[in-house]
This record gives sequence, C-alpha cells and structure tokens, in this order.
Amino acid sequence: MATPFNHKAIEKKWRENWEKNPINVNDGKKPKYYCLDMFPYPSGNGLHVGHWRGYVISDVWSRYKLLQGHYLIHPMGWDAFGLPAENYAIKMGVHPAKSTAENIANIKRQINEIAAVYDWDMEVNTTDPNFYKWTQWIFVKMFKAGLAYEKEMPINWCPSCKTGLANEEVVNGNCERCGSPVTKKNLKQWMLRITKYADRLLNDLDKLDWPEKVKKMQTEWIGKSYGAEVEFPVDDRDDKIVVYTTRPDTLHGATFMVLSPEHALAASLATPENKEAVEKYIFEASMKSNVDRLQDKEKTGVFTGSYAINPLNGAKTPIWLSDYVLADYGTGAIMCVPAHDDRDFEFAKKFDLPIVQVIAKDGKEIENMTEAYTEASGTMINSGEWNGMESSVLKKEAPHMIEKMGMGKATVNYKLRDWVFSRQRYWGEPIPIVHCPKCGCVPVPEEELPLLLPEVESYQPTGTGESPLAAIDSWVNTTCPKCGAPAKRETNTMPQWAGSSWYFLRYVDSHNNDELVSREKADKYLPVDMYIGGVEHAVLHLLYSRFYTKFLCDIGVIDFDEPFHKLFNQGMITGKNGIKMSKSKGNVVSPDDLVRDYGCDALRMYELFVGPPELDSEWDDRGIEGVHRFLNRFWNMVLQNKDANVKETKEMIKLRHKMAYDITGRLESFSLNTVISGFMEYNNKLIEMTKNGGVDKKTLETAVVLMAPFAPHVSEELWEQLGHDTSVFKAEWPEADEEAMKDDELKIPVQVNGKTKAVINIAADASKEDVLAMAKEALGDRLSGNIIKEIYVPGKIVNIVAK
Repeated sequence: MATPFNHKAIEKKWRENWEKNPINVNDGKKPKYYCLDMFPYPSGNGLHVGHWRGYVISDVWSRYKLLQGHYLIHPMGWDAFGLPAENYAIKMGVHPAKSTAENIANIKRQINEIAAVYDWDMEVNTTDPNFYKWTQWIFVKMFKAGLAYEKEMPINWCPSCKTGLANEEVVNGNCERCGSPVTKKNLKQWMLRITKYADRLLNDLDKLDWPEKVKKMQTEWIGKSYGAEVEFPVDDRDDKIVVYTTRPDTLHGATFMVLSPEHALAASLATPENKEAVEKYIFEASMKSNVDRLQDKEKTGVFTGSYAINPLNGAKTPIWLSDYVLADYGTGAIMCVPAHDDRDFEFAKKFDLPIVQVIAKDGKEIENMTEAYTEASGTMINSGEWNGMESSVLKKEAPHMIEKMGMGKATVNYKLRDWVFSRQRYWGEPIPIVHCPKCGCVPVPEEELPLLLPEVESYQPTGTGESPLAAIDSWVNTTCPKCGAPAKRETNTMPQWAGSSWYFLRYVDSHNNDELVSREKADKYLPVDMYIGGVEHAVLHLLYSRFYTKFLCDIGVIDFDEPFHKLFNQGMITGKNGIKMSKSKGNVVSPDDLVRDYGCDALRMYELFVGPPELDSEWDDRGIEGVHRFLNRFWNMVLQNKDANVKETKEMIKLRHKMAYDITGRLESFSLNTVISGFMEYNNKLIEMTKNGGVDKKTLETAVVLMAPFAPHVSEELWEQLGHDTSVFKAEWPEADEEAMKDDELKIPVQVNGKTKAVINIAADASKEDVLAMAKEALGDRLSGNIIKEIYVPGKIVNIVAK
C-alpha cells in the first residue's frame, strides 16, 4: 500500500536536510548564474500571497538554472531606510530602528516558508552602517566628480509626509507614497546630475533583454528631442526670451508666447495694469505639482501686457504666463503656434489669440480652422522665404538656418531632469557633507565613513523644510575637514532610492570592509543575469540603478555599465474584483494558513497556476485545493510504479521526451501557468499508463526532476523513494531528443466532401498511395458516387471529393 502524502512531515524533513546539506555549493568549476529579486522594504504588514508570486517565480528559475549545472547567486536583503519604514514607525509610535528590525525578522520567517534557495550569508540591509558606508562613499565620489551639487529650487512637497519628492514620486499630482496632493516649496536641495548620462541611458537600452514596454517607458521619461533655441527680443527692453522648440519650421506661425510662472522675467514683464493678476497667477501656480499642471484639462493663463518680437518676421508677439509650461523643461518659455499644436490651439481659442496657418497639407490654406494641423508634412505657406518648402525637410534644416541668421542655435533637449536627492526626514543615510563658511561644501573624508545616523528621541518630520537632525546641536556642530574651522553638517538625508540603486553589487561581497565590492568578485559574479520584480519600478528604480552602475563603471569599481541583462516583470495578485491587496481594504490573504493547510509546494504551484505570470491575477483560495489534489495523484502514481520494474516501451520513451520538450519550452518562455497545466496533462497520461502495465523508472525520474523547481519538497522525497541517496538538485535537467519524440503511427481523419467519415491509423512514413488505399477501405459503403479528387495532406488529413 502506498505511503500517504503528508506534506507537513515531508517539508519538515527536507528543510532540515537542506540545512545540513546545502544544494547550491560553489565548487569553483560551475558557471555562475545571478538571479535577483527586487528586495523588499520591511513593511509591518508582512507578506501576502501577492508578494509570494515574485519570489516563487525567481526561485523556480533559480532551481532550473541549478539543474542546468550553474552555481547560483540568489541573495535576499532589505530596503529598510526611507519613507515607508519611517511612516510605519510614526504610526505605531515606535522608533524606526526597532520597528524595522521587528518587521525584518517577521518577513524573513515568512520568506523562509517559500523554501527558496536564498544564500542568507550574502544578506544586506540598507540601514546597516557597514552597507550605508558605501552608499555615502558613492555620494562623495559623485560630489568630487561634479555630479552631486546643491541648488535652491521649487520642489514637490508632500504636506502629509513632510518631505520633498522627486518628479518620479508624484503620480497624478499626488504623493506616490501616501496619496496626498503635492504642493511646491522653495528649498535648498542636493541634486544628482543624472542628465549627464541621458544619452547613454537612452542608447544602451538597445543592449538589454527587457520587456519592450519598460524600454518604452524609460525612453519616454528621458524624452530626447531635437530642435532649436530661438531668441525673441522683448519690445522696448534689452531682455531676450529664449524659447526651445522642436518645430522651428513653424516660426512664422508663432502668434504669441507663453512663459512658465517661475520664469526669471515673469513678474517683471507685468505692465502696471496687469501686475495684480500676474502676481496672483504666479502664486496659485506655485501651489500645484508639475504632474498636476501637465494634466489634460482646461488651460489657464494671464497676459503680462508685454510683447516680444518674432525674430523671423518682426511681428509683435504677446507674452502670456501659463502653468502648463514648466520652468525646468527647455528654457521655461515656448513660442506658440496655434495652427499646428493642439495645446496652443486650445489656448488661442480660449483667449481669442490670432491663428496663422503656415503648413498646408495640399498647399491650400484652410479658412476658419476648427482644429490644429499637427503633422510635420505639407507645403509651407505664410512663411516668407520658406514658402513652398516641404515642412518635414524644413523641420530638420531650420535649426541650422536659424543659427546662421544669428537668432538662435540648433539644440538637443531632454525631459529628464536632475534627481532631487535630499529628504527632510530622519530615517535615511546622512549626506556626508560639511558646510564651512570658508570652504563651502566639503565632503566627509572617505576614511571617516560611515557618517552614522545619530540616535534620537524625536524623529518625527518637522514640516519646516528642515530634517529632525537639524535639532541635534551636538551632531550638527563640527569642524571643517579641510580648514579645521567651526562648521555644520548637512542635516537632510538621502532618499530610499540611494541604497536600492546599487545593493545588487554588494551581495556578492557583502562582508568586505575595505571595498564596495572587490574587483575579483565583481568580474567573476556580476552583473545580474535575471532580475525579477514589479513593473511599478520601471522608471525610478531601474533608471537610477542604471545611472549608478554607469558611474561606478566610469570610476573603475566594476567593468560593466548595465546592471541587469534580463528583466521579468510579474503581475500583481489582487483581491476580489481586481482590487489591490492592502490591510486597509481588508482583502489581504496571508500565505501562513495556506502553507499549514496545503503545504508550501501546493502554494508555490498555485501561485504560478493562477494566471500568466506577467499579468495581474485575481486570487481565489479554492484553486489551491485542485493543485493539492494533483500533487497527491502525482505522489501516488510514482509510488505505485517505483518498484514495479516496468521495462520501457517506445511509447514511454516518446512520452518522456515530449514531456521534457514541452515543460522546458514553456518554462523558457516564462509561460509558467501552462507549465503547471502541462504537468497535470502528463500526469493524467502517466496514470493511464499505470493502469495499462505501468511506467518505467527512467520516465518517473524525468517527471520528478522536471517537477523539482516547482515542488522541491515532494520531488526530493520521491527522488529518494526512487532509490537515490543524493539530492534531486544534483541531477541534470532532462534534455529532449526530438527524434525519440516522433510518432511511429499517426491517427488521421478521413473526410468525404469536407465531412469526417472515419479515422485511420497509419505508419508515420506511409506513402500517399498506401494512405489513400487505407482511407477508401475504411470508408467502405460510405464512399459513393464518382471520385473527382483525392487530397492527402501528409500526416494530417485525407479528403475525397466525390459526386
């Protein structure tokens, strides 16, 4: 009688066994494979079944690579600094150091329930001084290279989180973290000059095996465009307003211009009668976030009362202010061509401004335009010497023509802005800069790093724009490392992204006190071969990581400039009706009870079976029962056959190779839900064979090895039951022999006039004549009338046309 399937006993046994006999050992001979999860921030809510999905996917892929003969780098760590951890601590009334440590302990326990082959010896924690020493070291290196600098500027300010936010952290005008509406605040900020890397960040996307969707998102965020900067003299003043345009071919159609409310000339351009309205508009714009200002809604604006002169035709051009123009894009001023730009057309119609068509699709002017003609193709009209030229040609040539005329220059522009790097919070890496009245900004000497985060009683944000660190005089007051004079420390801290932008490099040398990573280990184990995580990090984290990697490559720390070769984005697991799982919505499903009731292997397989891994899937507890039943049936099938000494048949060999071919193909294409359904299909075939004489040992072993990455505990136990005294993960991944998969016999339908009348078994290499003869014999009396045509599609179908 077969041993009953007891998931609790089996899982306990193999966890203990793996502890004593690790399955992933570096013997120095195997090729490395680095599979990485996006490391979690230690939330107080712990893990739910949605978090499990990404970890299971990465573990399945890791174990697959292990079976292909690789030494696996599969680490885990904690993204523990930053707003989420601090906000949780404030909510719970606990110091963030304490709450973060408790959360890490809980999530580590939960992660271990997944039975992933994580190498905990490589563990990193962004709040560990031995880790953030190197986060600070990178900042100092960037400062010395001119990439880190201070600037006073209006930044996105979250009044709820009481901190500044990068543009990327503002979603639809709200704080990405807490959802509060974002305002503006003028503050001195530390910036990182990511824009210096814009071209490389854009061009090197071609090197990457990443989803096209993610590459497109990064391309659009970097936003490279070609155009011209054109100088518009201000009427009756010595000032010139420089505008950036990607459509210099339309310069004759510029009938007004718009400046951002933050433009240096904005307030001074107001004539006495417009002064009050202009000042009111500038103030109102300062209270909106950039994202909110760019939303597609009704345009607002105010006329300054002043005019500029169109340098090409001398026309007086009214100067307006509008919040849809941003100070930090281009020059903060645009020329408006309402006939050929939807936004300008809407603005002109609202404020009754002139519209002059300068491109005609067929060479003819449209009377009373009802919408802008936005294509850069057509014949130039109303454009002086440019009349009759093709617009698409002029668009490319105009920047250089304008440059020759001395009224501007050809320019490349980017939407990407420098990265606002400082946060007015406590729970982050101290920025290692000393402010000296004589020497200015001086970096903390590298040998004195880490600059430790001081212990404080009050860590709540101040809301004044200053970090809580500013109140600790004993920490703030110091001496200048350069001249020894009294000086003050920088009191802002780094954003959460600081540690997560380079953590993947540290894993392979996490105990090194002398270097960020030794060059020997970097050359041997880096970069990451496969990175698995949510698509929500497509712009921020992935862009910042690429920037950091390129910088560290430039200064010789590593010899590669892209961090992640291959990227896979898993979809979310949602609650009922596609609603995101969250504690506040009360729809969180904890994995703990499911592991207890059904076992880790069943939950692992159901996480994959629930839907295509790249798409969001709705969780339904009932589905795990079906997977648990499948594991029971697989278990019983193997145990029934293991001692039967069944001799292999051609049919078994064929099935074995087909199974290896199908499962491997689906796994390689990340169609993981169909891998699980594939196991179910093949298990049904093996059960059928069991009833008809049994299954040979080699086929059973093949099935168990194929299952091992998905259900490691069950597979280990069955491998042992099949007589092996080493781990199933010491086996080799089965390779399919396509010759062995070929059918000797085929079943094909026989049709008469397109309707199936019979099915025949034929030899795979049967001739057309033999097949047609067998088909007619099988039809017998059903074939009547005159045969007009006999069609045989080899190995597929016979169709006889008769009248």
